[in-house]
Amino acid sequence: MSAVATPSRSLPTLQKLGSTIDPNLDAEAVATEWFLGFADAMSSGNHICVASLLLEDAFWRDLLALTWDFHTYEGRDAIQQFIADQILKFKPSGFRIRNELTRLHVPYEDIVCIQAFFHFETIVGYASGIFRLVPLADGSWKAHTVFTNLEDLKGFPEKVGALRDHEPYHRNWIESRERERELLDEEPGVVVIGGGQNGLTVAARLKALGINALVVERNKRVGDSWRNRYGGLCVHDTVWLDHFPYMPFPSLWPVYPSAAKLGDWLETYAHSLELNVWTSAEVVSVEPGTQGKKWSVKVVRDDRGERVFQVNHVVFALGFGSGLPNIPNIPCQAEFKGQVIHSSQHIRAIDHLGKKVVVVGACTAGHGICADYVDHGIDVTMIQRSSTYVMSAKEGIPRLTGGLYHENGLPTDIADRVTASFPNFLLKLVHQRVVKDLAEADRDILDGLHKVGFKLNMGDDDSGPVQLMCNRGGGYYFDIGASQKIIDGKIKLKSNCSIARFTPNGLLFEDGSTLDAEVVILATGYADGRTAYLRLLPSHLHDAVQPLWGLDEEGELYSVAREVGGRGPQAPKAALASCRFHSKHVALQIKAYEEGVFGERY
Repeated sequence: MSAVATPSRSLPTLQKLGSTIDPNLDAEAVATEWFLGFADAMSSGNHICVASLLLEDAFWRDLLALTWDFHTYEGRDAIQQFIADQILKFKPSGFRIRNELTRLHVPYEDIVCIQAFFHFETIVGYASGIFRLVPLADGSWKAHTVFTNLEDLKGFPEKVGALRDHEPYHRNWIESRERERELLDEEPGVVVIGGGQNGLTVAARLKALGINALVVERNKRVGDSWRNRYGGLCVHDTVWLDHFPYMPFPSLWPVYPSAAKLGDWLETYAHSLELNVWTSAEVVSVEPGTQGKKWSVKVVRDDRGERVFQVNHVVFALGFGSGLPNIPNIPCQAEFKGQVIHSSQHIRAIDHLGKKVVVVGACTAGHGICADYVDHGIDVTMIQRSSTYVMSAKEGIPRLTGGLYHENGLPTDIADRVTASFPNFLLKLVHQRVVKDLAEADRDILDGLHKVGFKLNMGDDDSGPVQLMCNRGGGYYFDIGASQKIIDGKIKLKSNCSIARFTPNGLLFEDGSTLDAEVVILATGYADGRTAYLRLLPSHLHDAVQPLWGLDEEGELYSVAREVGGRGPQAPKAALASCRFHSKHVALQIKAYEEGVFGERY
């Protein structure tokens, strides 16, 4: 594809468009008229006509449907080039609009759009789409965003619902499951490294597509990655946002489930969906394969020795930072008489009753651990090394998700597609507005934090937490109570100077001040996620391993739910809501490879 200049970015306000809205507007009629022209142009392969239906600064995001990859094209010229290159390869047809979901959206007084959903098919699959139309000065409507997403492969549907097994099961289920789990009769087609929410949801998606996956989990039990965290930890997203595929949370669950409760749910999920998980096991190498397969994967189990599998696909589902702690280099640690541990190793606040505790770090883990210490009556001081983005979960999550995920919200699968339909660069512009409103809603908390010296920011370019998540996987805190403890002085705060070194009795700071401590918790995040890949892959493949986090020039995450360096391992996304949605993208790519229908990435 030839390079095309990117237009400058701004929101499609009524002032910018020079337009007004007719109070008697029939949104469904407008959407249908536009869609008929769009469907005809796409079906006939007329890329010029398709482009004429778009604003000059339009966005088109495609997830596998027309590119076999994740791409966002920005600007009419770039979109026209993409359609010209791809439309004859995929031959989209069968376009159908979903009128029942067409809505006029007015998120702000100066921003109005018509949002509509549609379905279509290509030569290899079934796809969905969303478009958003905005009004022009001449009374016409054009698309500002188009989203296309691969839903299923033709001929290879998920075996769910009406396609489930209808035959009576007369065998001994316990014995059969044991043989399946031990892979005594069938080798796996995929090895999934990691048995947290990422690995389990990918395995579930693969099973629905008829692919046998082995999940390798180093902990003793499924769910220990959550269960073994500090006792006061709970999920900071709402329960409606975090449902699992095929098996949503029970309706009587709390809005913010505890980490231990979620750990038990993971175990229940794996058992109920009959996923093949080996616990107390570890993948020790991933080498180029033999026997006609792409990869040779060596697995060592604590109680059963080692086994080598020849597979075409390896999924790295290791979570943020691949679970490897980021340990800052603070000089003279050997002189310190107390205990130093990383937050990932901290389990119970009561282990430190009667001691002075210092927590280095002021993002999610730092806040949660400090609050847990306060709740157990333990003296704790938070050291803030750099500014943090803070919002209340109560105000922030509904605003940042557009109110999509709540008790009476849209069905989760529809909400997921609306969320994915916003390209990251456009979402940043939207969130710059949302974050200002959110700061006003959280004014009491933010003012209180500022008064006690807590350093705040508004996120990258004042866009809040989402860009921080994409670029760093951290740097924020969704407040569920710890902020008030800082304001009230229950969590002591030191934020005015950097750490110089350890002393025998605590920490010395660059301004000469000291802080006594008997326990230092390093809530300093996790290492570069590529580290775990490089430990397992042979050295000649290291250069092919791309960054796992951060946005490419199109605003797409480098490697999440995509291959890491050519046709190599897959890396699903860590967050609960994202792994629900993107686990299917991982599974569809693997299934397409296995069935010989995967095309060329664009």
